[in-house]
Amino acid sequence: RAVALFLLCVSGMRAEIARYSVPEEAERGSFVANIAKDLGLTGEELSARQARLVPDGEKQYLQLNQHTGDLVLKEQMDREELCGQSEPCLVRFEVLLENPLQSFRAEVRLNDINDHAPVFLNKEIVLKIPESAMPETRFLLESAQDPDVGNNSLQHYSISSNEYFHVYTGRRNDGRRYAELVLDRALDREQQAEVAFSITAVDGGTPPRSGTALIRVVVLDINDNIPVFTRSLYKVPIRENSSQDTLVVVVSASDLDSGTNGEIAYSIFQNSEENLQTFKINPETGQIRLKKPLDYEETKTYEIDVQATDGGGLSAHCKVEVQVEDVNDNAPEVIVNSLTSTFSEAAPPNTVVALFNVRDRDSGDNGRTTCELAGEQPFGILQLASDAYALVTSEALDREQVAEYNVTVRARDEGSPVLSGSKTLLVRLLDVNDNAPTFIQDIYTMVMSENAPAGTSLGRLRATDADAGENALVRYAIEAPPPGTPAAASFVSVDAETGTVRTLRPLDYEKLHAFELVVSASDGGSPPLRAQALLRIVLQDQNDNAPVVLHPPPDSSGVGELVPRWAPSGYLVAKVVAVDADAGQNAWLSYELAKATEPGLFRVGLHSGEVRTARAVTERDAPRQRLVVLVRDRGQPPRSATASLAVSLVHDFSDAFLQLDHDPASRQQPQVPEEDLLTTYLIASLGCVSSLFLLSVISLATAKLCKARLRAHLSPPSADCYAGGDFASDAVDVSGMGTLSPAYRYEVCLTTGSGRSEFQFSRPVLLSPQSSAETGPEKDEDPLCSSQAAGE
Repeated sequence: RAVALFLLCVSGMRAEIARYSVPEEAERGSFVANIAKDLGLTGEELSARQARLVPDGEKQYLQLNQHTGDLVLKEQMDREELCGQSEPCLVRFEVLLENPLQSFRAEVRLNDINDHAPVFLNKEIVLKIPESAMPETRFLLESAQDPDVGNNSLQHYSISSNEYFHVYTGRRNDGRRYAELVLDRALDREQQAEVAFSITAVDGGTPPRSGTALIRVVVLDINDNIPVFTRSLYKVPIRENSSQDTLVVVVSASDLDSGTNGEIAYSIFQNSEENLQTFKINPETGQIRLKKPLDYEETKTYEIDVQATDGGGLSAHCKVEVQVEDVNDNAPEVIVNSLTSTFSEAAPPNTVVALFNVRDRDSGDNGRTTCELAGEQPFGILQLASDAYALVTSEALDREQVAEYNVTVRARDEGSPVLSGSKTLLVRLLDVNDNAPTFIQDIYTMVMSENAPAGTSLGRLRATDADAGENALVRYAIEAPPPGTPAAASFVSVDAETGTVRTLRPLDYEKLHAFELVVSASDGGSPPLRAQALLRIVLQDQNDNAPVVLHPPPDSSGVGELVPRWAPSGYLVAKVVAVDADAGQNAWLSYELAKATEPGLFRVGLHSGEVRTARAVTERDAPRQRLVVLVRDRGQPPRSATASLAVSLVHDFSDAFLQLDHDPASRQQPQVPEEDLLTTYLIASLGCVSSLFLLSVISLATAKLCKARLRAHLSPPSADCYAGGDFASDAVDVSGMGTLSPAYRYEVCLTTGSGRSEFQFSRPVLLSPQSSAETGPEKDEDPLCSSQAAGE
């Protein structure tokens, strides 16, 4: 298990590059930097972790002191030798540390020093200029060579004092300087056949360095025409894999003169030693060919100055620009810097297994590389820099499934054709309890029916463990809730072995809709690993609550609602308000008219509970209406409740009092709130009307009693006295009072229920012989009654 210490986490790596600098040609052992200080380590730690340098190339120019952390030069470095004219000149390397393994990229920049002076390859430059040359005519000169770069390179030219010429310093596309001799005044061969002066090339170093050459201008007798090139600039592409003697380009010039003055010889004008070593020209045909193969990785562009000279010594110049085209001739190389071949299977994702570089000497698409792994394996490649990579684990590893891996790293470029290189690494795993149980779901939602009995199974939790043996035995438990939270663990239980969730007691949906608790799964490893999931229990409502009517109150009495006789269809009479403690469909209420005195007079809104008239109220409708409204929910099975409404049809407010007089329930005096003034008025009116009603009843009873006494005074009481008469049962005999003729009887009617009870004398009642005769036989057992009837 100690090999786990050698694992490298990506978070511990530094993707940024440490940069240092040192002047070229510094002495061996010169101090560059202190690596330990930059890494935040002491010299002892650096030594204990066996720090070492891994060069980017084949040669090691630097050395690390493990005790002090000092980075020093192992040998002198010449910038011009290592990088030529390329800038910047970098020496790259990596610092590798062990226990744990870490890698740090760094680079040392070689700063150019002015250790070279400009040099003319020819110490004497001879120019032949005809005396016919016009002022401002320019003549290209051989360039001085300075291998230094930047300010230390050649910066300008100057010539000694003379009366015919001055020098112009120009700059090429690649940054190099060149010199042109400019004619200030016309030459005269008869006066001066040769002009001599010196030219000096100066660089920008401190102190500046310079080189000098002698220029001899030979004034020629008149030569009418100078050579003329067909083009002043030739641009030629050539592939870097072209072989020696490959034709690059053919330059051509013409001269209008004849004889030797018209004969042209071609030559490569000295402006670079590299050009002379790479190209050659046929002096007669102007064909430029390669002296050696080209390498795009070394030089990408060549600028060649070609001179055409006629037999009279006159010359002209053109420029040939050779563009070297890169060819995908270098396959990528996979260079492994460090490899941990054996490590624990408990290594977390993104653990670094190996560090490697990919090198491709081509450029552009040909040098652009990508890395990939062959096959499907639990590893990935992480790019740390442009050409530095790390082989990392991409997921948790399990030795029980795969004990070792052969990881093949393949690098390929984007050239045409594509070139590739590969490297195979062997990685072995050590077994540990590295897999924690994993729940199939992060959140488990289970449904529990309201009032479900204890022991009801709600579902099952499931967690898996990729390990084997004791490390794969999973046990389930409910986590203790935080202090101050409801003890949800008292509602359900989880079987430790199977993960089955069961109820501990019935629950009421109206008190608790849902609750959550945290469950855990632990394996049998040492130490055990565990995982958590959220268990959410949702109670399902049952229809265990019937609707409750809020209005009208169940204990209400008396006339509930008053409806005018002129009420049209749709008149709002009352609104039944009910609630249901259940939820969802169990709480959806509907209203319907269950019973009514006149079913066609009223209707009830199905969902609103509003009681309205179904048609216009008429005089024929009973003044008192009794309605029973049924309130029903939509549960299964449905539950219901009823509400009773008493409705009175009235003409006006006074008529409402009269309706109260005949309502049996009006004799009760219910308890009412003192603040309801209108209800108080109605109760007072009810008392008055009830008193009038009682008085009327007493009056009627008194009248009946008086009648009985009057009959007793006129004749003896007989059980059959008026049994067969034509008088109505409610008539009163007043013949004995002396105010009317004895031959008449009057029908006395006492009206009830109108509030204006009075005696009403209707038509006289005359007895016919037929009626008397019909009566006689039926009453023959009572002579007294018969004779009285006849006398009348």
